[in-house]
This record gives sequence, structure tokens and C-alpha cells, in this order.
Amino acid sequence: MTEKAHAKVNIFLKITGTRGNYHLIASRFVTLPDLYDTLRFLPKEKPDPHFILKGKFGCQTEQNSIYKVYRLLSEYTGNKKIEDFFHHHEVVVTKQIPEFAGLGGGSSDAAAFLRLCNRILSLKIATETLAQIGAQIGADVPFFIYRYPSANVSGIGEIVTPFEEEIPKLKTFTPPVQCNTAAVYRQFRQNISGQRLTENENLAKTLLQQKSSEILQTYEPETLNDLYPAALALYPKLKTYAAKDRFFSGSGSTFFTTGEA
Repeated sequence: MTEKAHAKVNIFLKITGTRGNYHLIASRFVTLPDLYDTLRFLPKEKPDPHFILKGKFGCQTEQNSIYKVYRLLSEYTGNKKIEDFFHHHEVVVTKQIPEFAGLGGGSSDAAAFLRLCNRILSLKIATETLAQIGAQIGADVPFFIYRYPSANVSGIGEIVTPFEEEIPKLKTFTPPVQCNTAAVYRQFRQNISGQRLTENENLAKTLLQQKSSEILQTYEPETLNDLYPAALALYPKLKTYAAKDRFFSGSGSTFFTTGEA
């Protein structure tokens, strides 16, 4: 009873508008095949009604994406066998994906939990429905539910379209800086204008059609990720690690390069 939860990077991330407190995005998500957390469901020593989650997390269980999606799944199905199963089993996560790093670790863990429950408990929930459940706790979760190697992601993250391409070999580097996603988005929003959003939308239309390798050869890191300048403003230490050939994933703090760089 094991499931891998892979990390991702954003080849580009353009903010094209807002929807209430949410941001509309146009992005290319690419799965990292060699960087993943591992989820396991293991028998408890004795039955216990508490949901037990073990792993090196920077938050309490109640704030963890896995616990949140467990509650949502239980509520959606109304199926008592889910709660009964976790009376007898605990969730153990071997963490490899850095937290607060723009790699989607929490969202990927949540998606892996949903997939594993669906398989082990024979819930027979459609993939699209799992994505809708996951989207309620994180905008990146639908991408990880679908498990596409490469995809264009839009809306607030709920629209995921597979993109056929040969993905370039990527190397990641996560400096000792933890970026708060909500804070980075707030910083971005303070300095955005309607004209800039229109420009972003126009560029996004081009980027969504281009292959990732072409994009990384053509554009500067600051052009590709709208959150990069905001993260630099909030976390000046990031400038120590910035370079022309280092691209920035999500809200950070991870940088990535192509294999040739």
C-alpha cells in the first residue's frame, strides 16, 4: 500500500487576472520523475479512532493537506469504511520534497493520498471527481491527480490540459529559504496593474503553445515567473542564489536549470 507523490516545477507562471481572493494563472507544470515523497498505509498496533499521520512536516496534523483531504473524502463519500480503515491504519510519509519551495509537495501528497484511497478501498471515484475534491484544499492538487508528465494549467489551477512534448532534463536547487506562498501572492498583488495583467495574458497565449525546451532557451527567468520579483522583494537572501540560467518555480524558493546549464 504505497504511492509516490512527485514534485513539479513551473516552466512558466503568468498571472492573468483575479477571481475574488484567488489568482487566475496560465502555467506549464512539469513532473520531476526523480524527486518524490512516498506515502504508505501501515497497520496500527491497535485500533485507534484518531487519524495518525507520521512524517517530517512543518505543521500540525490538522493543518496538513493529507488530513484536510481525508476529511473531504470522508464527507464526499459518506462511506464509513474510510474512517474504519484509518481506525486500523496510519499514514506514513517519507519526505523528500522540500517544503515552502514551490515544488508542490503538500499538494502532491494530498493527491497521492486520494489516489491510494481510491485504489485500496475500491471507491471507484472518477479521476475528474478526485481532482474536484482535491482542488478544495489546493489549486495544484488537480495536476497531481492527473499525473501528466507535462500539462498546461489555467483557471485557479483546476483546468489541466496535457501537453505532449519531450521534457528537458531539469536540475533543481532549493536554497535554505522558505517562501510563504500566500505572502508572495500578496506582494505580487500590491504591485500589479490592469495593463500588466493584459500583457501577461497575451504572452501566456504564446507560451502555452511552445515546448518547454524552447521556452527556457528564449526567455529570462523574471519574464517567465510573475512571482519571482515578488519573492525576491520579500526574501532578499534569494538574490544570493539568482543567476541568468536559474529559473524560479512557483512561489519559490526552488531554482531549476536545464541539464545542459
